[in-house]
Amino acid sequence: MKQIQLGASSQMVSSVILGCMRINGAKDPVKVIETAYDNGINFFDHADIYGGGECESIFADALAKTSLKREDLFIQTKCGIVPGVMFDFSKKHIIESVEGSLQRLKMDYVDALLLHRPDTLVDPSEVAEAFDELEKSGKVRHFGVSNQKPMQIDLLKKYVKQPLLANQLQFGLKHSGMIDQGIHVNMTDDGSVDHDGSVLDYSRLNDMTIQAWSPYQYGFFEGVFIGNEKFPELNQALDNLAEKYGTTPTGLAAAWILRHPANVQVIAGTMNPGRIEEIAKASEIQLTREDWYELYRAAGNILP
Repeated sequence: MKQIQLGASSQMVSSVILGCMRINGAKDPVKVIETAYDNGINFFDHADIYGGGECESIFADALAKTSLKREDLFIQTKCGIVPGVMFDFSKKHIIESVEGSLQRLKMDYVDALLLHRPDTLVDPSEVAEAFDELEKSGKVRHFGVSNQKPMQIDLLKKYVKQPLLANQLQFGLKHSGMIDQGIHVNMTDDGSVDHDGSVLDYSRLNDMTIQAWSPYQYGFFEGVFIGNEKFPELNQALDNLAEKYGTTPTGLAAAWILRHPANVQVIAGTMNPGRIEEIAKASEIQLTREDWYELYRAAGNILP
């Protein structure tokens, strides 16, 4: 398993993260956790809202049935979404959310806490107070954000003293906007539109690790592109190159993300042990520049 440095910290973590949003639907959560760890994945991602909190509880119960030690794992959770109601980055909500996650996870601390989605009513000084309290108490060791643009991050950084190490963003072969706008500079086509404030370059300049969520989805949660008849050219390219690299289309799509020199992490949300193994093994694959661009073009992107 390829290891990377998390943001500007000295913390080394696996380049593949197991996303636990669907662990409440896993047939055997114990096997899922053990398969991930046995294949070099030591990073597990949660959120207070996943399964209404049930996913963190299921993870804790399953973990207790393994021989894994807490100190060998990197546990991350997120807060800030009140589903269907609002976003909430108030000090009270952040601290209460962390307390709830720790109770469900049956842990004394989480390795990282991310603010889940931007709260337009955020008072950054409140976030700073919450982070200070959580760090001082030892309940959170590292901090970051999710789905935020550079200016939003800079606003937080003006007040928050802890380094913001990671930013979760949707990224994959069918969600490549942060790459497209960089390729289509000085053009007026759709690919030139900068939706994210040059977040890819910003992340590299500021030593923030991008964590790619839902890397196999297309559209707005419309489905998975692998094996989908809507994308024959992409799937043909995936099949051909998977054979060349001795992997599967699933593994290859992860390797495409990991090939980028920004040291992006892939969040694998599958609860299928076989697919977890495929994705983990793909972390060792180094696509050639030509093959990387072949997949990029096969996904429907053009090179100016």
